[in-house]
Amino acid sequence: MSFSSIVKEELSKKISSARHCQIAELAAIYSFCGSFVQKNKENSYIFFNFENVLVANKCFTLMKKAFTIYSGCDFVNQIAYDEKSLTISVNDKELCEKIQDALESFSVTERTCCRRAYLRGAYLCGGSTTDPGKSYHLEIVCKNKKSADKIIELFETFDVDAKLVERGRYYIVYIKDSNKIVLALNVFEAPVALMEYENTIIMKEMRNSINRQNNCDVANLNKTVSAAQSVISDIKQLMGTAEYENLPDNIKEVAMLRVEYPDASLKELGEMLTPPLGKSGVNHRLRKLSEMARKRS
Repeated sequence: MSFSSIVKEELSKKISSARHCQIAELAAIYSFCGSFVQKNKENSYIFFNFENVLVANKCFTLMKKAFTIYSGCDFVNQIAYDEKSLTISVNDKELCEKIQDALESFSVTERTCCRRAYLRGAYLCGGSTTDPGKSYHLEIVCKNKKSADKIIELFETFDVDAKLVERGRYYIVYIKDSNKIVLALNVFEAPVALMEYENTIIMKEMRNSINRQNNCDVANLNKTVSAAQSVISDIKQLMGTAEYENLPDNIKEVAMLRVEYPDASLKELGEMLTPPLGKSGVNHRLRKLSEMARKRS
């Protein structure tokens, strides 16, 4: 199951007990999946068309609670077709007008809780979130710019910075910052998905940190090995020369150990000396040998 499916499954089960929040979420669903048709003075219809059965069932539940309608009414139908989409239609003129007035009211998102509900409904209809183990991206696909601008405006009230991009004939509201996506999931009131998202981020950051440390260690090791090989080459160039024979015994001792133990660290070489010598002392003597070799070149 994709992460988007996990989020939507959780959100589909979230039914607010407050009627104003039920209407706010329905308003978002209507904006994304609904339409109002008035054939004549006596006949009006409201249609909801869905591809996700979870969203369709939630829409019907919200309508039942907010407008006291129920399955089996002669003016409410649920029709599955093509095994891919589901249509909910209301064909009672008075009820249609009542629903339309409620869903298109400017006050539908006045309350903070209703703004959460509206964004939740918008995500259910047009939203998706990539697996946080791969990348950080949440988006809501809108049919028009007006709808997209409203989503961005509502996100801003929760300090969620969403961006807008036009893709073909659609407008995409998107978030790419992992912390902002966490905030968005909190706005939607999806605590289980939010926790899974955060846990995945933590594990991903831990793996990245370990990989960076390993890469750093490998780079340092390669650097150390390269430096050691360069010094060994310098020492071998000096060996057998009068200059080398005239060197103090403590420098020649370091030189011999370096050649004998090419993989040893400076600290390990220092501990082999008699008396032991620190890293800086060993490094100073090896540097002196390299300088002598460069002067002979």
